[in-house]
Amino acid sequence: MNLNDINFNKVINNTRLNGEDFVDIFIESKISTLLSNEGKRLEKAINGMIQGAGLRLISNKKTYYAYTNNLKENNLINIAKELKDAAVSDINQKDKKGVGFKPLDFNEKKPKIDFNIIKDIINVSIDDKLKTVEPAVKYSWDFDKRVVQVNITYSDYKQDVIIVNSAGDFIKDFRENLAFLAHIVVSNGERTEVGYEAAGGFTGFEFFDKNIPEEIARKALSRALIQLEAPFAPSGTMPVVLSSEAGGTMIHEAIGHGLEADIAGNDLSVYSDKIGEQVASNLITVIDDSSLAGRRGFYRFDDEGTYSDRNVLVENGVLKKYMSDRLSCIKYGYELTGNGRRQSYEHVPIVRMSNTMIAYGKSNPEDIIKTVDNGIFVKKMGGGQVNTVTGDFVFDVMEGYTIKGGVVGDAVSGATLMGNGPEILKNIDMVGNDLGFGIGTCGKDGQGVPVADAQPTLRIPSIIVGGKNSK
Repeated sequence: MNLNDINFNKVINNTRLNGEDFVDIFIESKISTLLSNEGKRLEKAINGMIQGAGLRLISNKKTYYAYTNNLKENNLINIAKELKDAAVSDINQKDKKGVGFKPLDFNEKKPKIDFNIIKDIINVSIDDKLKTVEPAVKYSWDFDKRVVQVNITYSDYKQDVIIVNSAGDFIKDFRENLAFLAHIVVSNGERTEVGYEAAGGFTGFEFFDKNIPEEIARKALSRALIQLEAPFAPSGTMPVVLSSEAGGTMIHEAIGHGLEADIAGNDLSVYSDKIGEQVASNLITVIDDSSLAGRRGFYRFDDEGTYSDRNVLVENGVLKKYMSDRLSCIKYGYELTGNGRRQSYEHVPIVRMSNTMIAYGKSNPEDIIKTVDNGIFVKKMGGGQVNTVTGDFVFDVMEGYTIKGGVVGDAVSGATLMGNGPEILKNIDMVGNDLGFGIGTCGKDGQGVPVADAQPTLRIPSIIVGGKNSK
């Protein structure tokens, strides 16, 4: 992106009404690839590029936003004036000139954390990327005759951004992310089950030096076949042990969204107005850490130009802070945590998680299982739903087993976990000394951003398990 001809002072100063307004410009150039097999053939092969700019004005605690793919200075200034006019119209302010602002002395912010990409995805051919998909497809179809559908997806992007704002910040950054997904359906004629596995992160193509595509597919396939042969899960209230391999669905859904400042600040969270209060067991510490280099939710700066950081949200059960962006800081006075994220230049930044986790504890995972006489061991979570206002949730169990006499036993299928997030977090009474990560794309307000979630092995002494068999 050659932006030497743009006078950012002009653009910003033509946007502001007064010195208290916050203005930022987000300029993006992004190259992406999507390869997807459905059935036994390549269904999608998309290689695209987007480039454009988003302009935002925060005035009188309201956001005004516009975007364009025309990066000429005159166009940006015209858009800036339109944003200002929209703000003027809202507050009936007579002075529309917005003149008298001193030129900003932009200081380029350097990252506190750096991360080296060894094999830049831009330099990898489509043919080489296809070679990661095709063996996984063949492996899956050849493995078992009960396989009825195979969807293997490879995706990547390289994003270069420039962020300039009225605080005088000037940021140049890049993000490189890769994901490999296996979604496999099996059937025996009477039942159909699904297995899913996802891997990836903030990484170049060197990811495949240590991660074998067939192995990712094998995990998904094995999960589906285990469930196909397993009896249906018992139902009732019982102890449940969540493996560190289960993924972070519980932390992401049951508490993560409720700790986003735009939700909490609008009284739409069960955790609203509870900073300083005990909201979980004293064994529970919840962290959102965007500075974890290599993880899928890693970044050096968020999409507002704030440094990435390790934010302790809940410490020993006590709520310490919410994740926040610029707008929520202005509206509610929250601490700025670097969680302002957007899907692209076409989207306004909103509060989002990055790498969110329950911190590991002191218990040995095997010892946790031994304490359960009759319960369920969840090796892998599926999808779920949560009501952020009440905290009530329902989560699917993708791979689960019985626990009998402190020993993990036979597989079960069709299990769901139902409960209330704050109540469950207060009742967790054992936390393992391990930690397992899962990856995903978090959707909110029509936007998707890459995230990672993690948790140690956890014991929930009592939770409702839904299943087709009675206890």
